[in-house]
Amino acid sequence: MGSRLALDDGVYLRNSVQTAAKILVVGHFAVGKTTFIGTMSEIPPLRTEEVMTQAGAGIDDPKGAPDKTTTTVAMDFGRLTLSEKLVLYLFGTPGQQRFVQVWEDMTRGALGALVLVDPQRLDESFPVMDLVEHYGIPYAIAVNRFDGTPSHSLDEIREALDLLPETPVVHCDARDQRSSADSLIALVRYLQSRVN
Repeated sequence: MGSRLALDDGVYLRNSVQTAAKILVVGHFAVGKTTFIGTMSEIPPLRTEEVMTQAGAGIDDPKGAPDKTTTTVAMDFGRLTLSEKLVLYLFGTPGQQRFVQVWEDMTRGALGALVLVDPQRLDESFPVMDLVEHYGIPYAIAVNRFDGTPSHSLDEIREALDLLPETPVVHCDARDQRSSADSLIALVRYLQSRVN
């Protein structure tokens, strides 16, 4: 009886799951990766956030998020069951350049990446996109909406980031489950199109 309850509480995978896919959620510092995984995960997400200290003042630039007080120092992790047979494991990477060494391990076995970008700090997205491309990971762009920032068309974002025509670009609010799900759906459809 106890194991049946454990299976029904959503913590353990169902026996019917046949495929698990590793998806990276990446982006620059303070773009919303931890929020995105927390919004989408069906299990309590694993977070490795630490309080930002004076020691990181010259390294972690919170200019785009002045109220930010914590930062991911290893990874975020969540799980999302898409069907009885398919589960996504979501891995969020730290956004700062000093954590680049974590990327090599994180990219192993990744099927694709969702690159979160802040439309007010698009220039900070280029190093992240360079890393994803360096490791050969197909990706989609999710333009995270922040309160009080002007809206840009997806075509403007595509041009500013110099993306290939086939690279999906969608708007996203990392705090909203439906919006975040639409971003993951765009990525998964793109990954499927590459296989067919």
